[in-house]
Amino acid sequence: MSESIPAATPSDPSQTEALPGAELLLRALKDQGVEVIFGYPGGAVLPIYDALFKQNDIRHILVRHEQAAVHAAEGYARSTGKVGVVLVTSGPGATNAVTGLVDALMDSIPLVCLTGQVPTHLIGNDAFQEADTTGITRPATKHNYLVRSSADLPRIVHEAFYVARSGRPGPVVIDLPKDIVIGKATYTEKSEKPHRSYRPVTQPDPARIAEAVAMMKRARRPVFYVGGGVINAGPQASQTLGDLVRRTGFPCTTTLMGLGAFPANDPLSIGMLGMHGVYEANMAVHGCDLLINIGARFDDRVTGRLDAFSPFARKIHADIDPSSINKNVRVDLPIVGDAGRIIEALLTGWMEDGTEPEKEGLAQWWRQIDEWRAVDSLKYTQSGTRGAIIKPQHAIRRLYEITRETGRETFISTEVGQHQMWAAQHFRFDAPNRWLTSGGLGTMGYGLPAAMGAQIGNPDALVIDVAGEASILMNIQEMGTLAQYRLPVKIFILNNEYMGMVRQWQDLLHGGRYSESYSAALPDFVKLAESFHAVGLRAKTIDDLDRVIHEMLATDRPVIADILVDQKENVFPMIPSGAAHNEMLLGPEHNDRARNEQSGGITDEGMMLV
Repeated sequence: MSESIPAATPSDPSQTEALPGAELLLRALKDQGVEVIFGYPGGAVLPIYDALFKQNDIRHILVRHEQAAVHAAEGYARSTGKVGVVLVTSGPGATNAVTGLVDALMDSIPLVCLTGQVPTHLIGNDAFQEADTTGITRPATKHNYLVRSSADLPRIVHEAFYVARSGRPGPVVIDLPKDIVIGKATYTEKSEKPHRSYRPVTQPDPARIAEAVAMMKRARRPVFYVGGGVINAGPQASQTLGDLVRRTGFPCTTTLMGLGAFPANDPLSIGMLGMHGVYEANMAVHGCDLLINIGARFDDRVTGRLDAFSPFARKIHADIDPSSINKNVRVDLPIVGDAGRIIEALLTGWMEDGTEPEKEGLAQWWRQIDEWRAVDSLKYTQSGTRGAIIKPQHAIRRLYEITRETGRETFISTEVGQHQMWAAQHFRFDAPNRWLTSGGLGTMGYGLPAAMGAQIGNPDALVIDVAGEASILMNIQEMGTLAQYRLPVKIFILNNEYMGMVRQWQDLLHGGRYSESYSAALPDFVKLAESFHAVGLRAKTIDDLDRVIHEMLATDRPVIADILVDQKENVFPMIPSGAAHNEMLLGPEHNDRARNEQSGGITDEGMMLV
């Protein structure tokens, strides 16, 4: 439940004074702790912008496109743990925001999006810049509102923030007709009472916890499978997860959205699982006898072929959202509650239960996992010869190593494609909220505005958008926002002149017919950066790479670093669509190493199928 606000004293004249709806809105936002709004003005919201002009408590960031406003709010929310706030006008302003809203819904990001609307008496008349915003956004949001009375506005704002951050977080839309933000009413404080209908279960059932602990004690081949729900539960949840994993000694794998929930450099981490996860993680999930899912939703990019997913395991699924349980994968033990409280309860139960765990079985399990680790599924070959072409994996590894040397707090956002997967594989995260990516929707154009929002929320941090040359052009106009607000975001482009993931699938599934996946008219990214008052850098060969990274990190200005990489490099490992976890494709470097007993030899593509 949202934090209560002390009641104002009767002597406060604002309690009885009628104020315009726009001023009521801003006061409610201030009471919710809002410090920044990402938005773009238009006719229907001009009264709100006029009210913003008259105050100094809430900062407004003027984006260049409404989609970018929502992604920026996502980056802000994901990196700070706060609710992101968006303000857009009616009609196209609202419809431009829909992609970002669906992205936030899929990835459980708490947002409140304020949309302008034509006056109430014109709704349904096809008025200028009218759209059925609540109808359009109903499937794109956790909840939405059409405000019909200025007096209801403060209550609706307070409720929207509660809904956005409670339970499984998500985006909420408040549609604001123009007459509502002009009309006057008195202010309503946040209620201290529990919400009348929306009360998510946060405390797990003790009986379910006891049963889970008993299953964990008996397991010989257990695996923790951790998702973004642990990160959404707050930093303490990740800390407690670390305690639980180390106390049990169980291996821990994370989803794409869960990177950083458990330290990647911890010996008990077995890396990311899923379509482009590492060999040891996928093989462990396939071969385990107990799978403990905390805060993940068994999405298709993780499970692969459902009838072959974790076939030998009993399954525990712990999640704040009861509708996610048994939705994709049938489980043996569901636990509904806040991920942080569930982890804490499991840790307490493990320590209080006097049963001895299966130490011998676990030791044998780790020996098997170490054999899988030895395959080194992320191996690649980077030539050190002068003038050699840059491998994209090597570019990410060097970016990680050099940023780590700086000792600065670092946030990484990504666009979507091959570069996103290479960043997930080769940039290692030891803390939550440092990895910002579009997981469920896979939205090209996400990374730059998300980095912008993260930089606003963490002004002293190093924020880097790992991009592809195709994705970055989706919202490249936000370079103007970086310039206006002097945000030193760094854009690290892995430029292979292709829509890389599209080309990879065309390689593997469509006979190398590169239909519309080659970018034949790319801009000069160095000159483009300079035209936006930023620094432009380029690395053409291995000799340039470290110098460019150091120069990029040394400046306090926004940077576009154009890193020319091997055009034909593919992302491996890879679970082909419709395949099981033990049917992975490994890269060309593994042609001579069929390390697993289930090896099926070399495929036509020259990759080892295991």
